[in-house]
Amino acid sequence: MLGVMSSRDAQRLANEADLDLVKISPNAVPPVCKIMDYSKFKYEQSKREKENRKNQSTVELKEIRLSMTIDVGDIAVKTKQCLKFLEAGNKVKVSIRMKGRENSRAYQGVKVMQDFFEGLDGKAIQDKKPSTEGRNIIMILSPVKA
Repeated sequence: MLGVMSSRDAQRLANEADLDLVKISPNAVPPVCKIMDYSKFKYEQSKREKENRKNQSTVELKEIRLSMTIDVGDIAVKTKQCLKFLEAGNKVKVSIRMKGRENSRAYQGVKVMQDFFEGLDGKAIQDKKPSTEGRNIIMILSPVKA
């Protein structure tokens, strides 16, 4: 903190220290400046941004397809796969494609979806409840926050 001074004096001090005079907030009255090594500052800033990008995680939407006539063993395999996706922090879209006469019995597909959700033992939250959209029944699940 050197206080208020003219820009010539500040530039002279920066030159004597072999550093740069950087305006931190140019719109302030008077403008706030800092004497620093600007290239080192830019390098450290890019390093911090790179570290933040590395630590950032993206949430993907994985899909699991069921059928209205799925058997108990097959539903266990699909449940196990769904739990893997949820533990990795991803959302899961569970879908059933109805064929032919299955369209008239959409309630059976919704029942299969509810049974599938109950098999997850509370390790998932329903973002979107099972609903019929055309020939598909769709439900979206997300992991439970710890």
